[in-house]
Amino acid sequence: MPVPTTSAPVPEPAPQTASEPPAAPEPAPPTRRARKAASPAKAVATAEAAAEAARPARAPIGRIPVVDVSPVAEAGRWPAKAAVGEAVPVRATVFREGHDACAATAVLVGPDGTDRARATMVDIAPGLDRYEAHLVPDEPGAWGFRVEGWSDPFGTWAHDAPLKVGAGVDVELVLEEGARLLTRAADRTADDAGAAIPEADARLLRDAATALRDDSRPAEARLAAGLSAEVRAALAAHPVRELVSPSPTYPLVVDRPLALAGSWYEIFPRSIGATYDDATGTWSTGTLRTAAEDLPRIAGLGFDVVYLTPIHPIGTTHRKGRNNTLDAKPGDPGSPYAIGSADGGHDAIDPSLGTFEDFDAFVAAAREQGLEVALDLALQCSPDHPWVAEHPEWFTTRLDGTIAYAENPPKKYQDIYPLNFDNDPEGIAREIRRVLQVWIDHGVTAFRVDNPHTKPLSFWQWLLADVRAAHPEVVFLSEAFTRPAMMLNLARVGFHQSYTYFTWRNTKEEVAEYLAEVSGEQGSWMRPSFWPTTHDILTPYMQTGGTAGFAVRAVLAALGSPTWGIYSGYELVEDVPRPGVEEQIDNEKYEFKPRDWAAAEPLGIARLLRSLNEIRRAHPALRQLRNLTVHPTSDPSLVAFSRHLPAHLSPTGADDTVLVVVNLDPRSAHDGVVDLDLAALGLEPDARFVAHDVLSQEVYAWDARPWVRLDPYSRVAHVIRVERA
Repeated sequence: MPVPTTSAPVPEPAPQTASEPPAAPEPAPPTRRARKAASPAKAVATAEAAAEAARPARAPIGRIPVVDVSPVAEAGRWPAKAAVGEAVPVRATVFREGHDACAATAVLVGPDGTDRARATMVDIAPGLDRYEAHLVPDEPGAWGFRVEGWSDPFGTWAHDAPLKVGAGVDVELVLEEGARLLTRAADRTADDAGAAIPEADARLLRDAATALRDDSRPAEARLAAGLSAEVRAALAAHPVRELVSPSPTYPLVVDRPLALAGSWYEIFPRSIGATYDDATGTWSTGTLRTAAEDLPRIAGLGFDVVYLTPIHPIGTTHRKGRNNTLDAKPGDPGSPYAIGSADGGHDAIDPSLGTFEDFDAFVAAAREQGLEVALDLALQCSPDHPWVAEHPEWFTTRLDGTIAYAENPPKKYQDIYPLNFDNDPEGIAREIRRVLQVWIDHGVTAFRVDNPHTKPLSFWQWLLADVRAAHPEVVFLSEAFTRPAMMLNLARVGFHQSYTYFTWRNTKEEVAEYLAEVSGEQGSWMRPSFWPTTHDILTPYMQTGGTAGFAVRAVLAALGSPTWGIYSGYELVEDVPRPGVEEQIDNEKYEFKPRDWAAAEPLGIARLLRSLNEIRRAHPALRQLRNLTVHPTSDPSLVAFSRHLPAHLSPTGADDTVLVVVNLDPRSAHDGVVDLDLAALGLEPDARFVAHDVLSQEVYAWDARPWVRLDPYSRVAHVIRVERA
């Protein structure tokens, strides 16, 4: 999609409320006195003094230090993201002086400011004092989390007592210390978090204390009673915590589940129901009403969201013809991204598609099928857009007096004027907010935003916050194929999801590395949306991989990310490129493209899409992001990864583990050994398990090193439900 011809640096905005759009900076001219003070030495001193005055008071470090808490961006400037039901990994480095034991607890703070959940953290890097726990929010809103470090007297005693008793050093003293500690733990009515101590646990601890004092028994037996698995479990549930040292509470914004996990299906409404008259050589457009007739098919494939490319009036000035030519023929519909004509702009519907009554009927029909409606938000204009005449200051005027059209050299978009936020950012922001409200009022619950990286971050920060305050259910997907820093910070300022580089990751190393990257630390802000193709993108792999290649990429997209999508026509393996570019020939952006869906069935891609969406719905582990593990394989074309959700974090109350092995080569069979990390699958070392392939319904007996063979003409992937033997 087009990018602006120019870009200007945007100053860091002052904090804004959700009701105040970003305004242009208006610096006052320096006074004579200020100019005089601006010598290098004085300027440095003044700047340092100002910085020191603005620096927040340093909080004293806790008795049990808690540092490097994550997920935290810039000391909490940008809230981390989560979704309802998502297992959020919280990590911190926790340590103390000396040799006494310490531990940590992760605390989930609800929107009302109360502590909603607590989880004892586990040392995930022995020797490095790095702890982790998972917290699961259960409603949307502005949440928070903190980490509490604490001294663990039982942990200290449990470490030292066996050493001293084994060496015969201070045996009675050591056992009495344990007895007093267990008695103290038993005598509590509640732990320090307010949770009541079960009477059964209190009785267990008192009995263990009595056993520690029973000098009629051998010391080793008495010690064993104090260190039994039951005692450890009781104190793990309700620990004795001393010197509790909390971190600050960091922000966590929690969205509805669709913000994290969903399947999207993209359509051009005008193509659905379009007809060609051989006698006259002319097309009749499809409409919103005819597009609604295809919704049962889309829902039958298991998709959650139907995404509409722009449905607004299309300009005629410099209208593009077929395959992006500059000479549009009579009847060529033009690119829907050249928005605006005498019939209106971003708040209007192209008359050929229908009316708002027709749009409302489309939304209602989608909801009847269990589909939500997403709309493309493309903030650009055709030369015929009403804004061009009403607000010429919103565009870039060149030295010759003409308005600059969009360019992405060597690409040119003569039919599109990009917006320029330098002159009237507040006016542009308010108008776009008004436009969004029009569509939200008509039932749109998600927006795919075209090229957000060509607009200021300060604008998005305000706009997304303002919409969230009024309509927290609305989801925004960022279509920003650009530099990593911009992609990440668009997510940080409020975008719920982001397109990714997945589309161009093809080799085993590329796929494995990228899966690990997007499901790692950056997943706390940038939720990936995997698309094998779009209306703009047809990669060389997709051009040459045939049906098997389309199947491979569908499996990777659907199971490699909680959110994925396809562009209509994927089922038909539309893989012929326009010469010299990575997009389809006869691109639907510039012409009508009705499709014969009956021809898709023999190819099998439609059945695969249906199966993948059914598998995603059946497995909560596949609707999580930060639970992915890549497993090594012996063949350069085999990639393996798994998603595991333990029972205590799963909505089903049972372990859920899915293991995926894919042959990336769409032309040849490959075989090899997969070296499985059994712990990542929730299994014990050396365990054997039942591998139930939910694609083929075949069942295998696997261990830590299964051998697999995948043939692109019969089976491109194993999708394994891991079941304990």
